[in-house]
Amino acid sequence: MANHLSRRRFGKAIGTAALTGSAIPTLGPFAAGAHAQGSPRNDFYAFPNDFRWGCATAAYQVEGGANEGGRGKSIWDTFSHTPGKVYQNQNGDMANDDYHRYKEDIQLLKDLGCKIYRFSISWPRIFPDGTGKPNDEGIAFYERVVDAVLAAGIDPFATLFHWDLPQALQDKFGGWQSRKTAEAFAEYAGYVASRLSDKVQHFFTVNEFSSFIDLGYRDGQFAPGLKLPPKELNQARHNAVLAHGLAVQAIRAKARAGTKVGLAENFACATPVYNSEAHIKASAQAMRILNAYYLTVIMEGKYPEEYLRHAGADAPKFNEKELKIISSPLDLIGANIYNPTFIRADDSPQGFAIVQPPNSYPHMASPWLYIGPEGLYWGPRHLAEIWNVKDIYITENGCSASDVLTPDGHVYDTDRVMFLRNYLINLHRAASEGYPVHGYFLWSLMDNFEWADGYSKRFGIYYVDYKTQKRYPKLSAHFYKEVIARNSVV
Repeated sequence: MANHLSRRRFGKAIGTAALTGSAIPTLGPFAAGAHAQGSPRNDFYAFPNDFRWGCATAAYQVEGGANEGGRGKSIWDTFSHTPGKVYQNQNGDMANDDYHRYKEDIQLLKDLGCKIYRFSISWPRIFPDGTGKPNDEGIAFYERVVDAVLAAGIDPFATLFHWDLPQALQDKFGGWQSRKTAEAFAEYAGYVASRLSDKVQHFFTVNEFSSFIDLGYRDGQFAPGLKLPPKELNQARHNAVLAHGLAVQAIRAKARAGTKVGLAENFACATPVYNSEAHIKASAQAMRILNAYYLTVIMEGKYPEEYLRHAGADAPKFNEKELKIISSPLDLIGANIYNPTFIRADDSPQGFAIVQPPNSYPHMASPWLYIGPEGLYWGPRHLAEIWNVKDIYITENGCSASDVLTPDGHVYDTDRVMFLRNYLINLHRAASEGYPVHGYFLWSLMDNFEWADGYSKRFGIYYVDYKTQKRYPKLSAHFYKEVIARNSVV
């Protein structure tokens, strides 16, 4: 026992060595000259050679310039300026000032080595009143942005609706409560495609139906802050997917030949609690049913009977023509995946049950963001196996963290690096098994206005000092740059 090195004695020995310059006590196989018995590889998690890496942002979250360039009001302008709706009554009037600093921010993308960039176009910057005469200054701004993206050797992927609905349409029609808003969206989508598709080859119609409908029209947590009864809510859901379908048709009619169209959706990512045949089968069934009123109707051209039966008299009104429009064929699917929905098989009529996370389940700085890396495997797998999707992009993945800027300008966000590494390992599994996932957009390039959370939650790999608008690369930015350079998880 005399030679046993306790934790306390080991710490004392190291401290003494540091002070005196003497050697640290030898510890068995870790002695000088020892060799690892494994065979380390730097390319074990290498992605296919044509895999593309990028970052994502959204207009209201980063642009600012709310009252510049002829931009009209959006429902998020109204909502964020309503006391008590957003954390500390913060708003996106300036946000990251990307409206003026977009060249600087595109340089950040280039420095990372990104080859793709997903950004959104502000509908009220193009049509201040939602419809009618387009704003020339607005479309000219996005033409400049696209030119700068291309000049940096990066391919632009444009999202047409990332929640900033023109306030005029909310005032006139009740927003997504009306089919007229869906028709206005198609007009807007067709116009933007006609102006930008000479340089933008990929368009996403909408971003996250459940966020702007369920949180905005059911829960009142997002703009416009409504709490509709079930029947009206289901009709708003239907109008939103109809808007998507009408926009797909408008883009195909107005865009240059070869333009690709998709959508970016945060579907319920049904994930088996573990990989047994019964749980896998149950998760596939759950994927269809849990996404009934958005992704499933778009992919299948019909609402699942389980959904209509459950909705009963509250089901939306629709016809076969609308279903055909909603299910207009897509070229690609964008998957926004943050956390999975764990599924187990059971004996219920639907054949599955959701397993809620226990109180001890780990999560990131946002309390809703449970850590579930398996989602980046099962999301692409289900899309490919259930709906035969042949071109998949992860359009959002990332996390909030309690980032602290050190006095010398560093952020050591090891928790975010942990999150990204584990998720990317699961994405690598999907790609290596042959599922058609072709690119990844990290959310987000930089900290920004995080909707109802204001600026209290940071999702970026660049830290933003909102007082000075200076951007600082976090440890996660250096990690992601290395991932891109090696085309492999590191």
